[in-house]
Amino acid sequence: MVQCLNIELASLQQMSPAQLRDKYLEVFGEASRSGNKEFLAKRLAWRIQSLAEGGLSERAKRRADELARDADIRMTIPRTRSPEGSSPSGMPVIAPDRRVPIPGTVLTRQYRGQLIQVRVLAEGFDYDGTLYQSLSAVAKAVTGTQWNGFLFFGLKTGKNA
Repeated sequence: MVQCLNIELASLQQMSPAQLRDKYLEVFGEASRSGNKEFLAKRLAWRIQSLAEGGLSERAKRRADELARDADIRMTIPRTRSPEGSSPSGMPVIAPDRRVPIPGTVLTRQYRGQLIQVRVLAEGFDYDGTLYQSLSAVAKAVTGTQWNGFLFFGLKTGKNA
C-alpha cells in the first residue's frame, strides 16, 4: 500500500500541466483554477495522501474551524463561471472585467489633436479596423508606449487605480 502510494506520488512529478489538471478533476471532482505545475502536483499529493491515510484529526478540524471564525470575511462576489465551470481546453472560464463597458459602447479620447475612437466588442476592442484583446494594447498602438488602458480611456483615475 505504501509502495503503491509512493509510486503514485512520484508519477505526479512526471506529468505535464494538462495531465495534472485532468488528474485534479479526477481527484477533486472539479476543474483546477490553476495551470501551475508545481502547485497542482503539491495539491494532488496532499489530496491523494489524505484519501489514502485519512484526513485531519478531529482536534485539527476544530482548530481550523476556530481560526476560520476569526478570518476576514470575503466582501466581493466570486467571479462567475460557465455552468460547466471550464472551457473546452479545461481552463476555467472567467467572467469579463466589470470595468469594461458593454459591447457596442464607443470609447473616445483626444490624444495629441487626434480623436481616438474604440468600439467595445464581446471579444475585444476594435480600433481603426484592427481587433485588440485589451484596452492597454489599443493605448500602446495609439501612443507607442505602455499605458494602462483603463487610465488612458478615463475608465479609472490614478487615485483609485
